[in-house]
Amino acid sequence: MILVTGGTGLVGSHLLYHLTLENDDIIAIYRTEEKLTLVKKVFSYYTEKSDDLYSKIQWIKADLTDIPSLQIVFENPISKIYHCAALVSFDPKDYYKMRHTNIEGTANLVNLAIANKIERFCFVSSIAAIGDSIDNKAINEENEWVDNGDKHGYAITKYGAEMEVWRGSQEGLDAVIVNPGVILGSGFFNEGSGKMFTQVYNGFKFYTEGVTGFVSVKDVVKAMIQLTESDIRNERFILVSENVSFKEILFSIAKYFNVKQPSIKASPLMTSIFWRVDWFLTLITGKTPLMTKNSARSSHNKEAYDTSKIIDTLNFKFQKIDDVIQEVCSEFKK
Repeated sequence: MILVTGGTGLVGSHLLYHLTLENDDIIAIYRTEEKLTLVKKVFSYYTEKSDDLYSKIQWIKADLTDIPSLQIVFENPISKIYHCAALVSFDPKDYYKMRHTNIEGTANLVNLAIANKIERFCFVSSIAAIGDSIDNKAINEENEWVDNGDKHGYAITKYGAEMEVWRGSQEGLDAVIVNPGVILGSGFFNEGSGKMFTQVYNGFKFYTEGVTGFVSVKDVVKAMIQLTESDIRNERFILVSENVSFKEILFSIAKYFNVKQPSIKASPLMTSIFWRVDWFLTLITGKTPLMTKNSARSSHNKEAYDTSKIIDTLNFKFQKIDDVIQEVCSEFKK
């Protein structure tokens, strides 16, 4: 039996679809019923028989930070775990929530996996937990992560979660970790990277020229399944199709929506002013900030990632990002 955490998120929902094609015994944990409809929506992008596949999933309400609810899940004969659940935020006020969910939640899951002798454990981390570039070379899995004081809370907590998985591997857990770049995929257009599609469609005017790694959610899922089904153990793999600028991504989205592309280059000074004004407004309104200090800085960083390890290990082929964007834009219109 397979357990998927974060099944109502972008990676988890696409993963569940692919798992249901080959497996009948799947458990997915969730926290709120509202997001289950998004999973059904994701399934509908793939097939007209989405209800048949969705019905294969046994949904159990549980929380990573609530050990008694997790223990109920492990009353089932689970053999493999795909740990996709995480709290993602660049808002400093969410830092302790992220520590609770991302680090403590992962520790709870690892402990139960060890206690129940789980065969395989696949963890979805992030390139945010990979070390910085040295001498402007492309970043690979060997770059050492160092908190030099400018790491944002999400990066810190994903690195901390990785440490829990590595600790589990030292206690006998067979684990693999994937470190995806910015994940592009359909179904969640009001959060995360999905917001870029919604914003451009609605006439977003600004762009930056920062560069980072991008990857299709389908490639992330494909790599996760191949690694989990392989004999590879206690390794991590960067998953990035291409290192692309935010400008190129936004312009490509505009092209496939046939809308006006963003026309105003946001300089570091402009985003610096904006996040400060936005921070002040959020104090008054209580709303979630549109931009934070960390997200403003990230939008200008230029970082390249080396994916030769996953390519060489699995003979892996990534989908081109322009093709991914065309596909997602088409599904957005549906």
